[in-house]
This record gives sequence, C-alpha cells and structure tokens, in this order.
Amino acid sequence: MNHKLTKKEEELMKILWKLKKAFVKEIVEQYPDPKPHYNTISSLVRLLQDKGIVGFTQYGNTYEYFPLISREEYRGSFMKQVVSDYFDNSYKNAVAFFVREKGLKPEELEEILRMIKEK
Repeated sequence: MNHKLTKKEEELMKILWKLKKAFVKEIVEQYPDPKPHYNTISSLVRLLQDKGIVGFTQYGNTYEYFPLISREEYRGSFMKQVVSDYFDNSYKNAVAFFVREKGLKPEELEEILRMIKEK
C-alpha cells in the first residue's frame, strides 16, 4: 500500500474493517455523537475508493462499500513507515523505544524473542 491514511480516513477504515461491507448510512451510524454529516462520509469513502483502498458494489443508485486492503496489510505498511520515519529504519530502535518509554515488561520482551526465534 502506497497511501498513508489521514486520521479521518483511518477512522472510517476501522469502521469498514469491522463491518466488512456497508452503505454510507451504516458507516455514519457507527460514529459516536455528534455524528459526521452523510455527505462528509460519502466524500471520504469516494476519496478512499480513488486511492484504491475501498471498493464498491452498485445497487441502482446506491453503493455498498468494502475494504480492498485488510487491516493487517495496512498495519504492516503503517509500521514500516513509522520505523523508517522515526526510528532510522531500525526495528531494534523501535523496540528499545517501547522498552524505555512505554515500560515494556520482561515477559513481553521474552514473548517477542520467542516470536523472532520461531520465525
């Protein structure tokens, strides 16, 4: 995936990943109050469609939207970009950050080491 999602796009995609497929009205219903305007979400979905992130099925004048990339695909792409932009392209630096700043527990580190060894 070559597109970084904006916060608003990411918020919408989280809803669409959860619903798997939905009409704009169903997407709007998932937002907390105050809900965004229907036209705002409709425009945002069309932008995601133009980026190749969302597809649709047409039923007359109505469109049902669905994600073209999985949450996992986006997460992988997003994390690669974060590691590149903020950790000098070093996963070691990223893990060190979480150990120092976020208090990663020894058992969590052991689990990470186990995952690395199994891969």
